[in-house]
Amino acid sequence: MSGYKFYEQVNKAFDRAAAHTKIEKGLLDQLKACNDILHIQFPVEMDDGSIRVIDGYRVEHSHHKMPTKGGIRYSTMVNEDETMALAALMTYKCAVVDVPFGGAKGGIKIDPKKFSVTELERITRRYTFELYKKNFIGAGNDVPAPDMGSGEREMGWIFDTFRQLSNDINAEGCVTGKPVGQGGIRGRKEATGRGVYFGIKEACSNAEDMKELGLSKGIADKTFILQGLGNVGYHTAMYMIEAGAKMIGVAEYDASIYDEKGIDLKDLMQYKNENNGGISGYDKATQLNSNTAVLEKECDILIPAALENQITESNAPNIKAKIIGEAANGPTTDVAHEVIKSRGALIIPDNYLNAGGVTVSYFEWLKNIQHVRFGRMGKRFEENSYKKILSVIETISDRKFTEDELAVLAQGGGERELVDSGLEETMVNAYNEINELRKYHGVDLRTAAFISAINKVGFMYKGMGIFP
Repeated sequence: MSGYKFYEQVNKAFDRAAAHTKIEKGLLDQLKACNDILHIQFPVEMDDGSIRVIDGYRVEHSHHKMPTKGGIRYSTMVNEDETMALAALMTYKCAVVDVPFGGAKGGIKIDPKKFSVTELERITRRYTFELYKKNFIGAGNDVPAPDMGSGEREMGWIFDTFRQLSNDINAEGCVTGKPVGQGGIRGRKEATGRGVYFGIKEACSNAEDMKELGLSKGIADKTFILQGLGNVGYHTAMYMIEAGAKMIGVAEYDASIYDEKGIDLKDLMQYKNENNGGISGYDKATQLNSNTAVLEKECDILIPAALENQITESNAPNIKAKIIGEAANGPTTDVAHEVIKSRGALIIPDNYLNAGGVTVSYFEWLKNIQHVRFGRMGKRFEENSYKKILSVIETISDRKFTEDELAVLAQGGGERELVDSGLEETMVNAYNEINELRKYHGVDLRTAAFISAINKVGFMYKGMGIFP
């Protein structure tokens, strides 16, 4: 969309919500402003001996709580405006789900598919070195994470580079999304998709809200269309299907497909992995005439899980889904939001719904600075306590539990179980909070989420005052 400014779109949503708060204009201006903006250009030697200059960005939006937190995106679309917008969204997202970080975001302007592994490693390590020199990384000041185009491997390189440069005892906490063996946490890879599922599940559990949409309570038997089969989209779809929903449409960068009888996720993923990440030519569903056409098909839930600016004023009037679950950052433009809202659909906004990743990153950061794995000290104690209780039940009831039953009933909370429990608790509480604000102020969920964030961040800034 020509002239589209992502940061401007975020601030429009902010201003709409700010009108429902009692915070003074000067403080609102501070809340919106990006505190630090870093644009770096650095040379990297390619495998053939040539030199290439790489553009990198890091934006720290808000220092109301420290450290700041946000992913690093590897994409040719990376620019200052996008990075500022995503950093701002991270501030508001963390506030909505009560994760005590300020917002940040980073990016490296490359197509990672066009570089060798050794070249990507050199780029990542040099980018980390630049962040370190300028004090834009560290467990107490700024903590990156994976984003589009990056993952566990790159986070491991960042951690190793940082620890070679510093003597910080909390070096593991300088970045999250690491492999488990390098200080990562079980459940982080699927966290964002898992959080999207928990958010949609909680929305669908409200019988009153579902009745207004003409839907039954619960996820079971609801149809959904997914845009983007990356890490977030795949895990969202997997948990939705496990809960009884039916995936009837999928959009990817090269095509979109549709089958009202349902699409087999496992089979489609196998095809995608064998065809360079694309779904074009998949013959077990109908291929439509564009890679976004499926977004306009009839369904209960539409889940955009790809890039920003996917639902615009051009296609919004044709979107028929009753629930829009924004798994991606900024997938719906401001005008499109108003179009969809006006026909009565429920938009579950990105500044709440995709907070699962940063929530579990928070758990990983806690693990790193505490230097102990969750569940290590309590898991066996819990299991032994449960077994004693079950033994008493067996004694007084003549009921003998099988080994399989005991394994389930006496299970203690290990790291994965505790992470999953904490994530669900976070997403459920946050949804109910913003849904109450939605009804109290007579606004939509996105505005309610911004109201929640503005009040929380504004309270911190007002209490801290201005120094010096």
